[in-house]
Amino acid sequence: MYEGFAYVYDRMMSDIPYDAWFDALRIYLAEHGIEEGTVCELGCGTGSMTERFARAGFHMIGVDLSADMLAAACSRKDAEGLDILYIQQDMEQLELAGPVDAVISVCDTMNYVLEETAMGRVFSRVYRFLKPGGYFIFDLKTVYCYRNVIGSRVFAEQDEDVSYIWDNYYDEDEQINEYALTIFQRQPKSRLYERIDEVHYQRAYSVSTVRELLEQSGLMVAGVLDSSMKEEPKEDSERIYMIAKKREDIDEQ
Repeated sequence: MYEGFAYVYDRMMSDIPYDAWFDALRIYLAEHGIEEGTVCELGCGTGSMTERFARAGFHMIGVDLSADMLAAACSRKDAEGLDILYIQQDMEQLELAGPVDAVISVCDTMNYVLEETAMGRVFSRVYRFLKPGGYFIFDLKTVYCYRNVIGSRVFAEQDEDVSYIWDNYYDEDEQINEYALTIFQRQPKSRLYERIDEVHYQRAYSVSTVRELLEQSGLMVAGVLDSSMKEEPKEDSERIYMIAKKREDIDEQ
C-alpha cells in the first residue's frame, strides 16, 4: 500500500484542509489540559499534520506502515529542521518507548482498518501507551460519505507532471469502499510517463461499533463531533471525530 502513491500523495491531497484540522485538534486538546507534551500520530503519511504539531512545540512521534511515506516525511523534516521521531510500524502492534499525552489520527487512517478485531487491537495498543487522562482523537469517513459522496464515482486530475484516475466502488453489504487508483507520473528530464496502479480498501464503521470497541479496550468515549470539532454529527456529515480518553484514576503500576 502507498508504494507508488507516496510520491504523488501530497499533490493529490493538496485540497485537504490540514490547517483547519490542526487548529481544531490543538484547540480541543488545549481546552482539555494538553498544551504541551508528547503526541503520537498514527498513519502520519508524509508528515503534514505531524509537522504542524511539532512547530507548535509538541514532541512528536509519527507512525506509519509505509516506508515510502516515511522517507518523504523524513526528507521534509530534515529540510525544515524539525525534531520528529518517525517509526515504521503496524498500528496493531504499536510499540513506543514510553507513554504519551495524546494520540491523534487523521485523513481516514482508521477507515483503512478493515476488521473489527483489528480495530480493537489498535485501540488496545493506544490504551497501553496513553498516559492517564490522555486523549485519543481520530477521524472517520462516514457511511453517508461512502454511500452518497464517494461510492461508484470516478475522480480525475491532470497536469504536466502527474495525472491520476481514482475509481471507487462501495459495497453496501460489506461496507467496504474499493479505490482503484491509476497514476501517470512524468519521469525526470523525460517526456515519458510511468504508470502506477494501486488498489486500496477502506471500511465504513458505525459510531455504535466504534464506541463499543473503544470501551472494550478500556477507553472512555468523551465525544463524537463533526469535522469542525464543534458540533454533533448530522445525518449528512461526511467526516466525524471520535474522541476517547484514558481515565485519570488508572494505576499504571
